[in-house]
Amino acid sequence: MRLFNCVNCGNVVHFENTQCQSCLASIGYSPRLTTMIALSNGAQGGWRLCQNAQFGVCNWVMPPDSPETLCRACRHNKTIPNVSIPANVEAWRKIELAKHRLFYSLVRFNLPLVPPTADGERLIFDFLRDDDHHTHGPRVMTGHENGLVTLSLAEADDAERERRRTSMNEPYRTLLGHFRHEVGHYFWDTLVRDGGEGELESCRAVFGDDTIDYAAALRRHYDNGPVANWAPNFVSAYASSHPWEDFAESWAHYFHIVDTVETASAFGLHVEPDIDWPGRLRAIVDFDPYVEPDFKKIVDVWIPLTVAMNSLSRSMGVNDAYPFVLGEGALRKLSYIHGLARSRSRHAPAVNGRLRQGATVQ
Repeated sequence: MRLFNCVNCGNVVHFENTQCQSCLASIGYSPRLTTMIALSNGAQGGWRLCQNAQFGVCNWVMPPDSPETLCRACRHNKTIPNVSIPANVEAWRKIELAKHRLFYSLVRFNLPLVPPTADGERLIFDFLRDDDHHTHGPRVMTGHENGLVTLSLAEADDAERERRRTSMNEPYRTLLGHFRHEVGHYFWDTLVRDGGEGELESCRAVFGDDTIDYAAALRRHYDNGPVANWAPNFVSAYASSHPWEDFAESWAHYFHIVDTVETASAFGLHVEPDIDWPGRLRAIVDFDPYVEPDFKKIVDVWIPLTVAMNSLSRSMGVNDAYPFVLGEGALRKLSYIHGLARSRSRHAPAVNGRLRQGATVQ
């Protein structure tokens, strides 16, 4: 994630900010310009905040010529929580923070996002709470089906999400991770299955035969655990359950990597431990991973970054920020995702290896 400037005063502001802490201007994020807009009395030059800003769940803006009332991320929502319940609004706020980070990356890659009003398969979201009497009714299952991503509001509760992470023996479980994983299934459908001649075969050559029984594969995974010696070939144990889950997990990890490397670049981070005389833990992050064609360049900085991030996390007494080790097989799959995402996107040129900051809105 980039850092941004307040157009009004030039102060550094962050992606989630709704107000500049220096000049106190109201601000919002423009996905069209990939920068922050300074708003005055709710608008600047006709730019408008998303309708969901009234609930404190969105800070994105729409251009003057847009007929929409919802921003590019929020218009993909199909079902939102009952906003008359304060706990629902707080859960929704956390969910939207994660979803907007997801959409930041999807928009940066210019990946195909079919709007909810279009015919055919489209990307839409249901944010649902368990039935108040779930002992007599179904519990909400987070997942994806034919473009519909369902997320349980319970996942926005940190304690409940940690309980589920522990009970399922997962090293990592976050709202952003859920979103990146579930849209991975959507993009398998749209970019691989429907990706034109040869794409499905290319994907199968990397991830394996996706025609094997999916339900049976998941039952085997939950009954017997991951396949033996999974670590060198999969980004996670769950990825070994079925090629579809392998693709979705790899997709999520690729977006973890790109977003984090961009953040490191925005801060101008260098990893150069004095004790590392062979130089294996050294990295200079001075490029934009969204436009970088060489996946090896991204990986070469990612590994030292994860060592540094995990060491800092341990110093704070918290879990590793990235509790995974990427083997050669897993890296091959991430490289495929890198090529797939770039092949379906169009990029504006970077400026000296970085995106232009603080664009002025006319």
